[in-house]
Amino acid sequence: MSLLALMLCTFAIGTTEFITMGILPEISRDLHVSISAAGLLVTGYAIGVAIGAPLLTAITGRIERKQLLLGLMLLFVIGNVLCAVAPTYAFLLVARFVAAFAHGTFFGAGAVVASKIVPAHKQASAVAMIFTGVSVANIVGVPLGTFVGQQLGWRASFWSVGVLGLLGTLAVALWVPRITVQAKSQLRQELQVLKSTQVQLTLVMTILSFVGIFAAFTYVAPLLTEITGFSDDQITPILLLYGVGLTIGNTFAGKLANRRIMPTAIGGLTLSALAMGLLYYTIHVKWAAVLTILLWGLASFGHVPALQMRIIEKAKGAPNLASSLNISAFNLGIALGSSLGAWVIHSGFGLTAVPLAATALTIIAIMVALYGWRQDKVVNEVTRAV
Repeated sequence: MSLLALMLCTFAIGTTEFITMGILPEISRDLHVSISAAGLLVTGYAIGVAIGAPLLTAITGRIERKQLLLGLMLLFVIGNVLCAVAPTYAFLLVARFVAAFAHGTFFGAGAVVASKIVPAHKQASAVAMIFTGVSVANIVGVPLGTFVGQQLGWRASFWSVGVLGLLGTLAVALWVPRITVQAKSQLRQELQVLKSTQVQLTLVMTILSFVGIFAAFTYVAPLLTEITGFSDDQITPILLLYGVGLTIGNTFAGKLANRRIMPTAIGGLTLSALAMGLLYYTIHVKWAAVLTILLWGLASFGHVPALQMRIIEKAKGAPNLASSLNISAFNLGIALGSSLGAWVIHSGFGLTAVPLAATALTIIAIMVALYGWRQDKVVNEVTRAV
């Protein structure tokens, strides 16, 4: 039940992160701003996560983990309520930033808690279950929230997420056990984790991989409508199929990562690169494009549980900060990925070149992962020799 409580919270958080993509026209019309300005609500949220995760984690290092999770969820609820009542665009942007502050620290602390309440051989599966909340949010939360926003107004979407957040808070209060923290943990000690080469490499892997994924995923709808020829009302079922693949792949990868962390991460990245590269060719044929989208969904988050477990493992003195930094890296990758996709399109390469750019970034991420894995083996050999 503890993991289900945490997953309910990540479901709410995942929903609010991506829900604005579906209600941008409604926000734009109601607050009298352009679509591009409304789009900054997505970028602003990602930046809020990137900044808030390490900052909040560093200053809350001594707080008992359950109390921290409860406090973060209350901040999340307050942020979404402020979004729902926002009188102006500027107010809404700030409110999104407030809600985003809780995001990264919750995922970071939640992943650490999840790894501590299960046996060692099931830790990666527990972390994967936390991220499954985001996958389910893409399947259910975002489409449903978009429908609510279109029928009842965009503010209703944020009210709905606020209610979800309250339910998640209640579930944490009832089912998540208390997890003590090391009393000697200090900010200076936590920051030492940034000196670790393996922690740095893991953060680079995360950034590059999600730059690749979201360079393509941000523009998957126009790819399917303008290039493949699907109608607007056919996009949602295809994205649901992607989300189903995402959930299955994430769950399966978590089980694999319980045994082999780096092979799972590299395998997931490789499959993702293959899927995005294949999309460049199949995007012109409807049935082939749909099958490729499914394959891409199965692969997209396949490396996430492994990299999250890796950074916790490599930062034994400061797992909470390192875990939160990885969530920051995830969202920095989202922001950079969408910007990369926009640059590719506006530079004259066109929509069809976006999957190729995404594939190239993912291949670089694979190269970094292979280097990190090689460094692991070198360290292990030296340790055994000593």
